[in-house]
Amino acid sequence: MQYPEPIAKLIDSYMKLPGIGEKTATRLAFYTLGMDQKDVEDFAKSLLSVKKDLHYCSICGFITEDDPCPICRDKSRDRSTILVVEHSQDIMAMERMHEYHGLYHVLHGSISPSEGTGPMDINIPALLKRLQKNTEVKEIIVATNASLDGETTAQYLAKLIKPAGIRVTRLAHGLSAGANIDYTDEVTLFRAVQGRTEM
Repeated sequence: MQYPEPIAKLIDSYMKLPGIGEKTATRLAFYTLGMDQKDVEDFAKSLLSVKKDLHYCSICGFITEDDPCPICRDKSRDRSTILVVEHSQDIMAMERMHEYHGLYHVLHGSISPSEGTGPMDINIPALLKRLQKNTEVKEIIVATNASLDGETTAQYLAKLIKPAGIRVTRLAHGLSAGANIDYTDEVTLFRAVQGRTEM
């Protein structure tokens, strides 16, 4: 016996989310079915709002309602340092730490030969243009994830940027191999920033 079409479609929709298999998607679909009408409508509005009201900052690539984003507009930020991350949620993890006061750049992924993702498929060209325009930048802190793809991306960035005379450092001490920045606690992130190493 098959599920009615509306619930089957909802299960399929949930399965498109990362890490959600058929069992979890089915549980979520039936949970949604049992929710109050207003809660479901609010949930649907939130989903639509994320797609309609948010876009990427034209300078750093962070998610924002206004362009440029609040971080890029903030004149009190240290403009001599740019911390490069893979995803927007990594910025939120760094900001929770309250220790880093420079600028950011979001790559929207990493170089991954196994997945066919090259340097031109992520936000590297925008970073290079940004560095050409902004002569204030003295240091790039590469904060890609401690994975094979993250390391590949970090090494690629170092090779591109160091010849321009800009210091390139990498987060270290505290981030274990395979760790994702957005799941890392503030103390570990603080140690990683403080213990960054030259590349």
